[in-house]
Amino acid sequence: MTFLNFINRYPSLRQFFSFALVGVVGLIADAGVLSLMTRAVGLDPFSGRIVSFLAAVTVTWALNRHFTFRGLGKGSLIRQWTKFCLANLSGFAANFATYTACVAFIPLCHAIPELALIPASLVGLIFNYTASKHLVFR
Repeated sequence: MTFLNFINRYPSLRQFFSFALVGVVGLIADAGVLSLMTRAVGLDPFSGRIVSFLAAVTVTWALNRHFTFRGLGKGSLIRQWTKFCLANLSGFAANFATYTACVAFIPLCHAIPELALIPASLVGLIFNYTASKHLVFR
């Protein structure tokens, strides 16, 4: 049995893996915008992270809406995006706390803040999946 056959037999597992894959795209968007904000615009890694979060949450909302939770969720696009942002604030809080700790205490992450996004994203994944599934895309 292939991996795809296995996860397709379990819809919740397929949904989680889809959410995680979308999260990887969000991580790439997050890192790209963070790099742009810190290197080109000159923001500090924490201010730049606020901007990169908004970009990443918008990318992941659009992709999750289309792939992971297709046909689920109600209301206008603006209302759904706002609910997604609000629902993911707990995940962002855990994500940002992990990011901040990595940047503050790990010299390599201080030098290259994009590296701190990896553990931060993993921490936020569980919070964000749960909130998205139960609050946004019911």
